[in-house]
Amino acid sequence: MSRKSKEEIAVIYKQMQEYICKALEAGDGTGTFKVDNWTREAGGGGQTRIFQDGAIIEKGGVAFSAVHGPTPKKISNKLGLEPGIFFAAGVSIVLHPFSPMVPIIHMNIRYFEMEDGTHWFGGGIDLTPHYIVPEDAAYFHQKLKETCDSFDPSYYPKFKGWADSYFFLKHRQETRGIGGIFYDRLSATTDSHFQEILDFSLALGRLFPEVYTHLMQKNARIPFGLEQKAWQGLRRGRYVEFNLVWDAGTKFGLDTNGRTESILMSMPPQAEWVYQHEPLPTSEEAFTLIHLKKGIDWLSYTP
Repeated sequence: MSRKSKEEIAVIYKQMQEYICKALEAGDGTGTFKVDNWTREAGGGGQTRIFQDGAIIEKGGVAFSAVHGPTPKKISNKLGLEPGIFFAAGVSIVLHPFSPMVPIIHMNIRYFEMEDGTHWFGGGIDLTPHYIVPEDAAYFHQKLKETCDSFDPSYYPKFKGWADSYFFLKHRQETRGIGGIFYDRLSATTDSHFQEILDFSLALGRLFPEVYTHLMQKNARIPFGLEQKAWQGLRRGRYVEFNLVWDAGTKFGLDTNGRTESILMSMPPQAEWVYQHEPLPTSEEAFTLIHLKKGIDWLSYTP
């Protein structure tokens, strides 16, 4: 088995974008994606698909990109790379629902290669509920564990811990949500191992619409009012803070002169900030806040 070329990986990831978009349209039942093709002046381009005003999804994006060109010094220094030509391809997704009872979800699968052959895969999935529901958290993490275990039993505990640390708002001392898995710099020394890592990333891509369709259908019809919508605005504000202050993908895209509209598609349609907001101690909002912590084992969680 020969190793897939970077061009072949780009085609495979583009096909994954198509698969995910069709599945999400079916899961929402009403909305459709608007296609926006774009090119990058320094090399490459992509396609951003934007979902707006669906039955369940208020705003979402499924973006594919395959870009290349000279590596900016800021990036090469940060990644510990020699100057040269880079190639990066991937699919990135963020979905913001109308209902505060349906969680925000993010996924990213990506491949990076330098002209000297240095390469790696990265990605992950994480869930950001406006209201943490232990049953949903257990379902989400169980699905991730099953997928990870089918490739390597060490993946889930390692990548779950990585997600807890990565999706963390240091200035708030709280996690962005209930985590998930996150991995980076998975490289291979053999062609078969290279294919295995690629297959792992594709398995995550196929898992994404499965888990989110389940959560949409389960929670979209739960009643909510103005109080819950106000809380959703505050949690969306935290999401904005993470993406603009800490997210490495956002920084990489902007530092490599990526397309700003596509990079910032992860932003919610509205967000709010209230000075020193404190929920009532016994409220569902307070329950959510006290569970925005690293290291929670959602698979064996008991209140």
